[in-house]
Amino acid sequence: MKIPKALKKGDRVAIIATARKVNPKDLNPALRLLESWELIPVLGSSIGLSSHQFAGTDEQRAQDLQKQLNDPKVRAIWCAKGGYGTVRLLDLVDFTAFQQDPKWLIGYSDITALHSHLNKLKVASLHAQICLGIETKTPNTQASLKQLLFAKNWCYTFNGHSQNKPGTAKGILVGGNLSVLFSLIGSRSDLDLQHKILFIEDLDEYLYHIDRMLQNLKRNGWFNKISGLIVGGMSDMNDNTIPFGQNALEIIQEAVAPYDFPVAYNFPAGHLEENQAIALGKKVQLDVSRHQSELKYI
Repeated sequence: MKIPKALKKGDRVAIIATARKVNPKDLNPALRLLESWELIPVLGSSIGLSSHQFAGTDEQRAQDLQKQLNDPKVRAIWCAKGGYGTVRLLDLVDFTAFQQDPKWLIGYSDITALHSHLNKLKVASLHAQICLGIETKTPNTQASLKQLLFAKNWCYTFNGHSQNKPGTAKGILVGGNLSVLFSLIGSRSDLDLQHKILFIEDLDEYLYHIDRMLQNLKRNGWFNKISGLIVGGMSDMNDNTIPFGQNALEIIQEAVAPYDFPVAYNFPAGHLEENQAIALGKKVQLDVSRHQSELKYI
């Protein structure tokens, strides 16, 4: 797995929109944050474009991503906004130059499509807060992103959960938004899961759909391959008039009950006030108990 080089003061960070359109004024907090870290923000050509809900056409967004991937002066690419649309770019972009000179790709939610694709290309990336909303998140949200960009250690110690399945596992960290990962199954951007630690999170899904996705992962053999599971925010779930009968965590617990890998709930990442950055593609150790869990890079 290729790990992008650590950033240093004076490096350029491109801000682009791979999905929904963005008002440039809304990016001011992210610009100020980068400048406070003595980095140079560069707005991509997709910022400010509009094509229905998207930040320009697929071709325009792909051209911007391609430019930033190929520019040797740009050392990280920070996605401005999620929503939907990133998957539409994957087959329009040539990642050859990027594989030779990888740089950090930053984002979460819909950006999971890119993270999963980069996993197949054997390049690490950062599952972290998008530009929008960075000013509303906890200090650890920003601090973890800065630490990982500048290649400094970051260890995650988080509260246990009654549904935790205790144990220890080692492996390369992969994952992201459950719905996006589900949508990529069978494609050439599907995750490589053998001996991996899988992280999942999601937002605003119906509980029956969470169950549908978990049953699909189970039947596709995901849980026969992974070494551990980390569950982040499962936020703002929806139910029908006739209740499903389980919440999201109970659905996950039931789906993975037959397997012997450790499972940690309450991880501080996802569509939460605390959305700590994690380096997908790096090797980690996961230690899970009922009272506390820890994730560290090794």
